[in-house]
Amino acid sequence: MSHSSDNYDHLLRSNLNRVFNERDPAKRAEAIAELFVEVPVMFEPTNVVNGRAEISRVAGDLLQQFGPDFVFVPVGTAVGHHGLAHLSWQAGPKDGPIAVTGADVAEIVDGRIARLWVLLNAAA
Repeated sequence: MSHSSDNYDHLLRSNLNRVFNERDPAKRAEAIAELFVEVPVMFEPTNVVNGRAEISRVAGDLLQQFGPDFVFVPVGTAVGHHGLAHLSWQAGPKDGPIAVTGADVAEIVDGRIARLWVLLNAAA
């Protein structure tokens, strides 16, 4: 697989849309199996999440916590090279104000996310 920025953009956008916006646990697990290495690690500001099942659980818990209209939206295009990629995003109710902004930074190994850092911007 080529390691172009286009692939990084597709991978990180797919992570937002198919993992962190997916309310169906089976579809989310299928996406994680496709997008992540066998034993991924996700670093949140206050937590380290190990493995596909735990990443799925955390994503599902977030969606449940924030309600049925909460959505993550990519901002711009992911950029990256040499196995490191970055995608900015914003989140909040579909038709409401932006509740949080941040970025995902991922270590990409063989076309899949190996490690994912979730970075939150300070509240405005």
